[in-house]
Amino acid sequence: MLYHLFTYLDSAFNIPGAGMFNFISFRAAMAVITSLVISMVLGRRIIDFLRRKQVGETVRDLGLEGQMQKQGTPTMGGIIILAAIIIPTLLFAKLNNIYIILILAATVWLGLMGFLDDYIKVFKKNKQGLAGKFKVVGQLVLGIAVGATMYFSNQIVIREKVTDHAQLVADEGENQRMQASRYFMPEEVKSTKTTIPFVKNNEFDYAVLLKWIGPDYKRWAWLVFIPIVVFIVIAVSNGANMTDGLDGLATGTSAISAATLGILAWVSGNFIFANYLNIMYLPNTGELTIFISAFVGACIGFLWYNSYPAQVFMGDTGSLAIGGIIAVLAVMLRKELLLPVLCGVFLIENLSVMIQVFWFKYTRIRFGVGRRVLLMAPLHHHYQKKGYHEAKIVMRFIIVSIMLAVFAVVTLKIR
Repeated sequence: MLYHLFTYLDSAFNIPGAGMFNFISFRAAMAVITSLVISMVLGRRIIDFLRRKQVGETVRDLGLEGQMQKQGTPTMGGIIILAAIIIPTLLFAKLNNIYIILILAATVWLGLMGFLDDYIKVFKKNKQGLAGKFKVVGQLVLGIAVGATMYFSNQIVIREKVTDHAQLVADEGENQRMQASRYFMPEEVKSTKTTIPFVKNNEFDYAVLLKWIGPDYKRWAWLVFIPIVVFIVIAVSNGANMTDGLDGLATGTSAISAATLGILAWVSGNFIFANYLNIMYLPNTGELTIFISAFVGACIGFLWYNSYPAQVFMGDTGSLAIGGIIAVLAVMLRKELLLPVLCGVFLIENLSVMIQVFWFKYTRIRFGVGRRVLLMAPLHHHYQKKGYHEAKIVMRFIIVSIMLAVFAVVTLKIR
């Protein structure tokens, strides 16, 4: 809203300083600051409100050190994160941008799903919360909506790279902008291309999976693209939910992943940077930098209260949302195939549960007694059982997350 207001004031009355809102970097900085203020100031009041209403976490005794001390800690703190994301985005982003509209809709949808889950657990005293099948249906609906919008909306396009190297030859006197405009084709095209590491040009078109259909195979690309988007949304959203088991773990690792996507959004939406770094140029995605800045600020601000020992838990209101948001952002930025590396902590946590369950069932059938690979799943509980302090586990997982984020970016140059 403020962007549109100050743009009008700048053009109509030439008010000093109003033109700053034309710069993504300025609005991103303002989004971070605003989200930090909201999460830290509003957060305190929400925590006090939750405590007065006795909206506390119900903890099962799993024999973990310090676990029962968390009994009664306010939950549903994801409301703080959602408020600190949505409000700055509404204030500083271009609200007519298709990417902003789509990510805000996804945030609200996931937040409502998580809120309903927490509400059933806390107020209806049902420890199971929202049934798993309903969660999957909700994520399925979101995945279909995101995939269909990405595929069918004429506002979501890419610019193909020029393949004829003769077209890249420029006069010595040409400036960088002119050279960049030569590098990318002038027309914007619909495409199901995405970024893939370790291959030439780092690009892969989902449509080629249907090449066996015939010459018009590209018109059926949505049959592959939309199911892949659905799978990614479900997997990453549940991965973040699984990771939310220690104070600050899901919040810290999510902030790192989102910050990396923020950098990629900024450079992907600028054809000069995209040309220089030789990555896919995606018109209008630079505006997502505003949303991601608010997301990172919200996570950091929430860590003020969620770091060990936590004064509030995000609950499913937060964990379902932040995972789904990261998945949708990656899809919009055509970086979803980087997620196994970028969100490696989520992947490992999910795999640890799957491996533990599979091996236990397999050995029970074969030997009559179920055996375990880990002392306890997810993986972070395994290290708790081994005697590591909760704060040390979280810090080491965050360090691993930083390393994976750096490696994910580096893979774009490994071919």
